[in-house]
Amino acid sequence: MIRTLIVDDDFRVAALHRAYVEKVAGFMVVGEAATGTEALRLVNSAKPDLVLLDIYLPDISGLEVMRTIREGGASRVDVIAITAARDVESLRAAMQGGVVHYLIKPFRFAALHEKLQSYAAMHERLRQLSEADQHAVDTLYNILRHGGPEETLPKGLSRPTLDLVTRILQEAEGDLTAIEVAELANLSRVTARRYVDHLVQLGRAEVVMRYGSPGRPEHLYHLVARPANVG
Repeated sequence: MIRTLIVDDDFRVAALHRAYVEKVAGFMVVGEAATGTEALRLVNSAKPDLVLLDIYLPDISGLEVMRTIREGGASRVDVIAITAARDVESLRAAMQGGVVHYLIKPFRFAALHEKLQSYAAMHERLRQLSEADQHAVDTLYNILRHGGPEETLPKGLSRPTLDLVTRILQEAEGDLTAIEVAELANLSRVTARRYVDHLVQLGRAEVVMRYGSPGRPEHLYHLVARPANVG
């Protein structure tokens, strides 16, 4: 089990994140902290593998928490930044501090689930490694970016556009049609349909039918959580 510490100064948000984490197989919540000081205490006492860390805290910033963790020698503690901070300086500092993901609030469960699953896959792969060659390193970074080994895309599809379409579905408030995806991604309807259908084939999206006025039913798409690969 991946021991997870949740750090957020809003107890309602912390409770929501706890509920999200507890829905993901292979993860367990070992504590919640509302301040940076409490977070550092729990890192030492609860021994988490992963910290879901807010940047804006009432006493010290999450970035300072991260630096203190690293300086204290807790190199085995990984951090996913979960924050409303959108400024580039916070993002740069978080990246320099070694976050494995940076998730901007607000988000839906599918977004966090995907980040946790890619982290779990990387965590398991690292556990199995005795020595890292370049291929192993590339695979680990690819797992963090895409949740698994790089799949071969059909001719005519590109990785950046697939990532864009995935993010659009991930951030949507509800199901989207291919036309809506096309408008949001600045793609043609036919091209958008190819991408969403590819995600359906990969099992990363689902399509449902909506029957309204007489005629052909609408196809609606939404992103789905990936199956757990650790236990």
